[in-house]
Amino acid sequence: MPNFVAPEVKKFMTWDYIIFAALFLVSASIGVFFAVKERKKKNSKEFLVGGRQMTCGPIAFSLTSSFMSAVTVLGTPSEVYRYGASFVLFFLSYTLVIIFTSELFLPVFYRSGITSTYEYLELRFNKMVRLAATLIYILQTILYTGIVVYAPSLALNQVTGFDLWGSVAATGIVCTFYCTLGGLKAVVWTDAFQMVVMVAGFMAVLIRGTSLNGGVTKVWEDAHEGSRLNIFDFDVDPLRRHTFWTIIIGGTFTWLGLYGVNQSTIQRCISCKSERHAKLALYLNLLGLWTVLVCAVFCGLVMYSHYKSCDPWTAAFISAPDQLMPYFVMDIFSSMPGVPGLFVACAFSGTLSTVAASINALATVTFEDLVKKGFPNISEKMSTWISKGLCVLYGVLCTSMAAAASLLGGVVQASLSIHGMCGGPTLGLFTLGIVFPCANWKGALGGLLAGISLAFWAGTGSFIYPAPPTKSIPLQLSTLNCTLANSTKALLTAAPTLAPERPLLADTWYSLSYLYFSAIGCVGCAITGLLISFITGPTKGEDIPPVLIKPVCDLFCFWSKKLKRFLWCGVQHDSLEMDFEKKLPEAAANKTRTDKTFKNNTNKENNHQIRGYNSEENSYTNISKESRL
Repeated sequence: MPNFVAPEVKKFMTWDYIIFAALFLVSASIGVFFAVKERKKKNSKEFLVGGRQMTCGPIAFSLTSSFMSAVTVLGTPSEVYRYGASFVLFFLSYTLVIIFTSELFLPVFYRSGITSTYEYLELRFNKMVRLAATLIYILQTILYTGIVVYAPSLALNQVTGFDLWGSVAATGIVCTFYCTLGGLKAVVWTDAFQMVVMVAGFMAVLIRGTSLNGGVTKVWEDAHEGSRLNIFDFDVDPLRRHTFWTIIIGGTFTWLGLYGVNQSTIQRCISCKSERHAKLALYLNLLGLWTVLVCAVFCGLVMYSHYKSCDPWTAAFISAPDQLMPYFVMDIFSSMPGVPGLFVACAFSGTLSTVAASINALATVTFEDLVKKGFPNISEKMSTWISKGLCVLYGVLCTSMAAAASLLGGVVQASLSIHGMCGGPTLGLFTLGIVFPCANWKGALGGLLAGISLAFWAGTGSFIYPAPPTKSIPLQLSTLNCTLANSTKALLTAAPTLAPERPLLADTWYSLSYLYFSAIGCVGCAITGLLISFITGPTKGEDIPPVLIKPVCDLFCFWSKKLKRFLWCGVQHDSLEMDFEKKLPEAAANKTRTDKTFKNNTNKENNHQIRGYNSEENSYTNISKESRL
């Protein structure tokens, strides 16, 4: 391969450092503010779920900022630059995900009065199922957070020369600091600030990049000529990396595991003061997801227009595709001090929000599902200190996982693969509980193990034996106008080597698109769980409180009450159609009588966990801590 002379790209200047440092300072200050403001009334519930009095606005910002991390800021433009704009089809996946989350999963979680989503699994099945799902979530979140910490640190290393692992440590320390001090309220309001920074960074890159490359029309023409606008590929081959079907079907399963049953999302939603606010937050968040996605896709197209004849990745000016975006920023803003600092702050905004959300969610799950079960009589003051200690512990663990993230390749594929392998089976488990009243705890546990096994089998196999290049080859990139180095060194031609032997499944099962890992885990869990439940004896619907089941059959059988009741499998949903609050004591009593079957010993909690219905507003309102004690 010929040697090229890399153009001089300036590094950070004083103003860049000032703007970048301001982001960390403001984020840390928000944590201090909430720590001081609410130090007198802080308890474990206030710390972990904000007292359940949040409104939809900041929660919507927080959700968008948390899940549009540096993986989106750095990885998505690089994906579009190399593979084309088909990534924009995720806007359909996001829409389906938000609808399913707000209408199927959220009402069940909210009305159950839970703090951890995994409390639901104990109410519906038993402790063993809850513990298994909790451990899988902890593993998933630590792995994913490692990638999110590593990605912007790599970018900062590229554009500033900062020590890579020094950047990783700084990110972890700041996130852990404001999570530990301020709890969920600090996380939510910091996320809202960081969302503004993220969009500002994207807009600066779009405006400057478009003006330098001849305007929107010229950028669009370049993208069309470079085949970057071939969005709708309806090939049904599941081995193709990105097609219409892999993004719509696989993307929906992947993001539903991330949104619909993920502790980080649900924890924010149940912190809202009413179910109506929680749903509104999700739909407002959808607008944010669309905005960030469109910005990221257009940044990729602008970047392609700028480098269409001298690709810095092919010319070896950069060492990884995920460095394309920061390299582009330093290139186009070389004469504008301060703007590169804004972009790097944009990338780190996504990271800080995601890592903070993960740390807070991990602390909540561990405290509610592990600590409180082992020490049920722990005092409120000790509970708060333990919650803060868990924030510190997970901050260290998530930061340490960044070392493993450096070995996983592209940040987008790596992060979504992890969500698919862990989130898919978990999604299947919650679907079993919420949609299928006949599912029992044996089916739930067996289905979860089957789903995890299938998803990790496919995911690990694809990591060891990557798909053939014909299924995932990037679009053409050119180095025609790159400057050749004046070198007299002879170009060495490597001797041809034999391709390593691949097993029989390498070109089929292991070559599935990474977006299907979640679907494999979810469907495998659901089918296996139902089979085991029927073999071992399905759960009687009469023994399940209606608040724990969502009667989705009502959507398709609205014309026949008789058919609806048949499909309810014995669950007494009549109470929901008539006057819900009159039936709540009866549902609580039914649950208490069947606790021996579920083996979860939650008799004292259940009478409280299904309260909160407001008959005047015809909605559910969170129960304050005082009314639950």
